[in-house]
Amino acid sequence: MLAFPAAIRIYVAVQPVDMRKSFNGLWAAVGEQLQEDPKSGAVFCFINAGRTRLKLLYWDGTGVWVLAKRLEQGRFSWPAAADARRKLALAPEALALLVGGVELKHGSPKPWYER
Repeated sequence: MLAFPAAIRIYVAVQPVDMRKSFNGLWAAVGEQLQEDPKSGAVFCFINAGRTRLKLLYWDGTGVWVLAKRLEQGRFSWPAAADARRKLALAPEALALLVGGVELKHGSPKPWYER
């Protein structure tokens, strides 16, 4: 399970991103798409159009981390912005639920998710 400290900021890109992007491409997307500083110490989350792949970008003070997850079945439940916002801020617990296959809207595991 992926866990972050409660004090960390987490930003979710609402619009899908090309998952061929890695360190430099995601770094640029944080500045251009999310209008944030990649060196701020926040975790930045990106999803592909099919919502089957997830990448996280994190600067730890000495270097950049890129974490990736590909679902073998099903799709991630991904939040949508109510207005024209490009990003949403999430609590670390909400990100853990998203990554773990829990539907945030209903608070229940997706049908494809099994432990």
